[in-house]
Amino acid sequence: MAALLVERSYIDLRSQVTVGGVCNLPAVDVKYMASDNCRAKVWSAGSLTFALWDSRTRDLLKVFGIDGQVVTRVELPSAQDPYVEDEMKIKFVSSSKKEKSQGSVSFFQRSRNALIGAADAVRRAAVKGTFGDDNRRTEALAISMDGIIWTGCTNGSVILWDGSGNRLQEVQHHSSSVQSICTYGPRVWVGYVSGKVQVMDLDGNLIGEWVAHGSPVIKMVVGGQYLFTLAHHGGIRGWNIRSPGPIDDLLRTELANREQSYAKYENIKILTGTWNVGQERAAHDSLIIWLGGAASEVGLVVVGLQEVEMGAGFLAMAAAKETVGLEGSANGQWWLGTIGKTLDEGTSFQRVGSRQLAGLLIAAWARKSLRPYIGDVDAAAVPCGFGRAIGNKGAVGLRMRVYDRVICFVNCHFAAHLEAVSRRNADFDHVYRTMAFSRPTTGLHGAAAGPTSVQLNRGVTGSQPDDGRPELSEADMVVFLGDFNYRLHSITYDEARDMVSQRCFDWLREKDQLRAEMKAGKVFQGMREGQIKFPPTYKFERHQPGLSGYDSSEKKRIPAWCDRVLYRDSRSISVAECSLECPVVSSITLYEACMDVTDSDHKPVRCIFSVEIAHADELIRRQVCGEITSTGKLRSTLEESRAVPDFIVSTNDIILKNQETCTLRITNKSEKYKAIFQIICEGESIIQGDENSSKLCARCSFGFPSWLEVQPAVGVLKPGQTIDVAVRHEDVLTQEQSIDGVPQNWWTENTRDKEVELLVNVTGTGSTEHKSHRVHVRHCFSFRSDSGDRRGTSRRSQSSNQQKSDVRD
Repeated sequence: MAALLVERSYIDLRSQVTVGGVCNLPAVDVKYMASDNCRAKVWSAGSLTFALWDSRTRDLLKVFGIDGQVVTRVELPSAQDPYVEDEMKIKFVSSSKKEKSQGSVSFFQRSRNALIGAADAVRRAAVKGTFGDDNRRTEALAISMDGIIWTGCTNGSVILWDGSGNRLQEVQHHSSSVQSICTYGPRVWVGYVSGKVQVMDLDGNLIGEWVAHGSPVIKMVVGGQYLFTLAHHGGIRGWNIRSPGPIDDLLRTELANREQSYAKYENIKILTGTWNVGQERAAHDSLIIWLGGAASEVGLVVVGLQEVEMGAGFLAMAAAKETVGLEGSANGQWWLGTIGKTLDEGTSFQRVGSRQLAGLLIAAWARKSLRPYIGDVDAAAVPCGFGRAIGNKGAVGLRMRVYDRVICFVNCHFAAHLEAVSRRNADFDHVYRTMAFSRPTTGLHGAAAGPTSVQLNRGVTGSQPDDGRPELSEADMVVFLGDFNYRLHSITYDEARDMVSQRCFDWLREKDQLRAEMKAGKVFQGMREGQIKFPPTYKFERHQPGLSGYDSSEKKRIPAWCDRVLYRDSRSISVAECSLECPVVSSITLYEACMDVTDSDHKPVRCIFSVEIAHADELIRRQVCGEITSTGKLRSTLEESRAVPDFIVSTNDIILKNQETCTLRITNKSEKYKAIFQIICEGESIIQGDENSSKLCARCSFGFPSWLEVQPAVGVLKPGQTIDVAVRHEDVLTQEQSIDGVPQNWWTENTRDKEVELLVNVTGTGSTEHKSHRVHVRHCFSFRSDSGDRRGTSRRSQSSNQQKSDVRD
């Protein structure tokens, strides 16, 4: 019987809405389903459409798109008969034959249908990604306890729908694609492809967020007192369902007090070098002068090059390649290989990442002993050239996690010419605000993340991060290096040359545009630079040694410190010490230009940082956390939050007459915690003659019987709150029901008494444990006062009087 019912209830939705051979529903499978047990509704969803069903009758109520517009309304029989389906197919075939037999008008009609069908095929292909990716596709669906449907889209937005399929609101707290949604009680968790989890209230307001995994969160479920998250790589983690909350504050305070027991400190040296190579390939000796000697004492080398390759043709080709995620050049590969040989790549160092955007190139090499502690390496690029689209100016960046701390390196090339100060400031602001890496920072150790290497085939970055804050602002340390192109102002060429020859660098620094703009707070806000004790690095004649090599052409460009290295660490004040609250503290041990290198019109600059890093030993930290949670105060708070609040239900029995409404009162006795209630129908029966009840028939997920309305059936009770639930009889004369597997019509049964068992389930917000209270609801067609009631006359009368008293109150 069950198999037969399933077979008969099968519905091919597309065949029902196909008109003239054209179907306006996308050819996609049903991917998501949700059931509203209390309202007897079922939602099914594809990528761009939803269908709403009545679970009692299996009727299709509504089909609508992601924008909330109704696609079609269809009246279907409650149980599809195979013969009816065949008959429909026969009619469709014969109508097609009839079309073919008609004249020119039918030809135009067929042509129209063919065009619409072709357009539909193109749209379906576009949805699947052949012609483009629709960022509004549905990727997750769930129903919250108040009956609101939550759907997540690929653009990061979350849409709320009421139980009838009406679009209520759209919220967006993250730009990454939604992958999963989980609801429990008054909270909704949303998992993203970035690995982040956000928790919202039932109104869509953001309560908290955290990075749960280093890969997409593809599934979430609530069990016990935990929210379990499943990552794409297979990892599973558990989070307390009351987090964020008071327990987090207690735990955080206790952990901070015992910080020294699990804090570890590391000290590394980082060599950063910048050079505008002017489309030239440097001699081996020049690279040895620039990097070879200094690299012997450092653990990490980061190199930024500008003008690796230029020219209108190359820039146009590079821009075209970037649009499809392909870039790089032969010159770029040459520089990577040559610098690698200089650093003894493979023996002493390993390359951990690189990125090229037109003429800009950044690359990083880590010493083999440090490499296991570097992970989550990622790259980004921001063009600042013509229309913010061409890479002759702009920036490329590398982000990595070193000893579990995030460090970003950004190689820049800003607008040229003496008067373009505002444009240079704007270039920096654009880079800082829009540089976004392709993967989020994660809570994993660098070693746990595994060895990663960012290749040259990364797409251009140009979108604002999800929460409006620049990603660079969230790093523990940021280093900007490159040809910033800031010049010396209010000085002539001859004056500058004289000051350089006398090494009056202090006086020249007063004429430095970058220093003036930073002092005014217009650029590189909050960043620092080492003391400049080297001559201006621009502009020189190639292959001409010494300071006499400054520009001697007709233009006589004024010497300037175009090539710079600036940085910011975790310190809010310069005297702060390294700690878990201030995890990265840096100082400069070397900042100089290699004046003997003559391969370009710029001199290469190098800077060595001594970086102290504080991080937590996770093994010891977890042991400390376990010790804290086992202490009396926190343990009692945890146990208290897990408990199900005590509650009172006003009655055990309800007797209804036709069109009568009774009140069921539920009270949360707890003065501290919320309570979640849900009323479900366990089963129904019909009272036969002489008060003999037929067998109780389980209702499964079919909600309440059609003759009974319970409002509200779900809800959240605040501490001490009481709610009145209306229990009402509805007259249904033609609704077909099934009792003991036999179809019944209420117009033949309305002279018989009916009875249901309602179960009031109450849970807390700290675990999934629940308490239940059973309520018997009986509808009497003609109220009897004889002694045949199997529960006793006095008991019924008492219940009825209690109900009336409740209503008066």
